[in-house]
Amino acid sequence: MRIFLTGATGYIGSAVLDALVRAGHQVTALVRDNEKAARVAARGAHPVVGSLSDPESYRAMADAQDGYIHTAFDTSSTGVANDRQTIDALLAAARRPRTSNGLNGAPRFFIYTSGIWVIGRTSEPADESTPLNPIQLVAWRVEHERLVLEANDAQLRTAVVRPGVVYGGGTGIMSDLFKMAWNGLVRVIGDGNNHWPTVYDRDLADLYARLAADDSASGVFHANDEGDETVNDIVSAISPYLPHKPDVRYVPIEEARTKMGPYADALALDQIVRSTRSRALGWNPSLHSVGGNAARLLEEWRASRS
Repeated sequence: MRIFLTGATGYIGSAVLDALVRAGHQVTALVRDNEKAARVAARGAHPVVGSLSDPESYRAMADAQDGYIHTAFDTSSTGVANDRQTIDALLAAARRPRTSNGLNGAPRFFIYTSGIWVIGRTSEPADESTPLNPIQLVAWRVEHERLVLEANDAQLRTAVVRPGVVYGGGTGIMSDLFKMAWNGLVRVIGDGNNHWPTVYDRDLADLYARLAADDSASGVFHANDEGDETVNDIVSAISPYLPHKPDVRYVPIEEARTKMGPYADALALDQIVRSTRSRALGWNPSLHSVGGNAARLLEEWRASRS
């Protein structure tokens, strides 16, 4: 298939790119500059230089695709508006006639990347049917999910992926924790007894590839390893593999909010999540926890920094 991918040089998108190329798809990757274009071309994609804030910069290439995967997010002050604009632009492209021959009769698809924080705190294990109670930081995602899901019909298949806290490689929240631990001081927001739903980056990418290939896959899909680990569990598990046992400082949530804003509540969020619909597709993560793979993950993190 011909797939249009945003965020191909980002944490999630780069793993998705590799999974799609391995599966034999023709990937067109939206990138912001020539340096990023060279990087994705070296990994097997066809780059198009453009911007999320300027849909006309990629419209012609988008019209030629069989499917669309949106993993990018602009962290600037206009990020939410750009995300909405990108959804609108790609849904519109998906409705227009293909500019070249596509799959025989198969509808196009659009896969949107949301996140597990839209569920909010979970007192019981939460699956894809759990009502949303988003924390402030990601409250805007509820409307964007709705737009994508309501676009699903006989001509266009739409899906929303909600990843947990992604681990693997050298970026992301878990990488930040590894860096603090390696440097000898871990700052934990709250008491550390909150559960983080987590997922290995390569396993997450495999879910996207499955969704792209399955003509029946629409709706919401959670992506987490169901390890049900607390932040304290993770810190304890990685400690034996560090140069020195790190000091752990527990930062009260009120203090953290003054320094980090709403992001503090995200790091202190207590969630136990199930990926029921993803597993029904045959998705089975290869890694089932951070703690059970601590040595391997720390080595991946170290290798990514060199």
